[in-house]
Amino acid sequence: MKNKGIIFLSIILILLIAVAGILLAMKLVNGKLDGEAMSNGIISLGKEDGKVKEEVKTINVYNGVDRPIAVMIDNHKGAWPQAGLNEAYLVYEIIVEGGETRLMACFKGKDLAKIGPVRSSRHYFLDYALENDAIYVHFGWSPQAESDISTYKVNNINGIVQSSKDFWRVKDKKAPHNAVTSTEKILSMANSKKYRTTSSSKSVLNYKAEEFNLEEGTVANEVQIPYSKLHTVEYKYNEETKKYERYARGVKQTDWDTKEPIATKNIIITFAENYTLQDVEKKDRQGLKNIGDKKGYYITNGKAIEIIASKASRTEKTIYKDLAGNIIDVNDGNTFIQICPIDAKVVIE
Repeated sequence: MKNKGIIFLSIILILLIAVAGILLAMKLVNGKLDGEAMSNGIISLGKEDGKVKEEVKTINVYNGVDRPIAVMIDNHKGAWPQAGLNEAYLVYEIIVEGGETRLMACFKGKDLAKIGPVRSSRHYFLDYALENDAIYVHFGWSPQAESDISTYKVNNINGIVQSSKDFWRVKDKKAPHNAVTSTEKILSMANSKKYRTTSSSKSVLNYKAEEFNLEEGTVANEVQIPYSKLHTVEYKYNEETKKYERYARGVKQTDWDTKEPIATKNIIITFAENYTLQDVEKKDRQGLKNIGDKKGYYITNGKAIEIIASKASRTEKTIYKDLAGNIIDVNDGNTFIQICPIDAKVVIE
């Protein structure tokens, strides 16, 4: 009888261990599924009629570990075509001297063998490098940019003082429009300077996990943005790709190496007054009055709405709101932010 009791207790113990194991396995599986759902922008809202209720939540696609890299890109006609613009999550375009514009392309988590041509810094681009918590990459600087980089302690990499192995000049373009670099070299230089290469900073734009169309607003199949008599930017909507293909001065823009059209999912246009600086070099360099509330447009999927872009200071993030005061959602994908002269006659049709 004693042996039978021991055997009975042993069987009970084995059954309990088995049940506990099954429950633990189910918990782990459910946890994994929940984690996958969260990573895909899905949150569970419990059950209704025996079915799991789910809702797509808003996510910030570009939040994460890797710190952004903001690279000044030459936009002179002699610099075309450029390398890397299609891989940038944000590209800012702003007027500079002589009616030209310059671009600042922001990259995150990319491995690119060639970016460029890289060009010199202008001080107002720092405002947008700072709001993206980016390592700022340039090839030379204006006196104002040199001063502000020091004042604001901007983590910067200046190609002019770096090794020719880190920034090199290619032979298929003429100087000064032929200096290039790579993400590998940038990160190596950043590490040698002991710059932080991770970031937990929230994205400037409020990206939406699920693609959406603008219900209100006007048709936006073609967009024209005149920066000066010299330089006008155009975008044409491709209904198949649901992206806008970029033109400058009547020329379709393509990637330097892949030859693919430069295209973007989103376009943000804002207006800001620019003016000529009276500096010692007398090169007609520009200043930019970008602080405060500025009118503009958000354009995606063939539609445009009016917005207000608000920037409280040079170091704070720009907040983009609709005319009702709501922060706008932005479709997942790359974005060109066009900060154009205050009197630019933008055409959207």
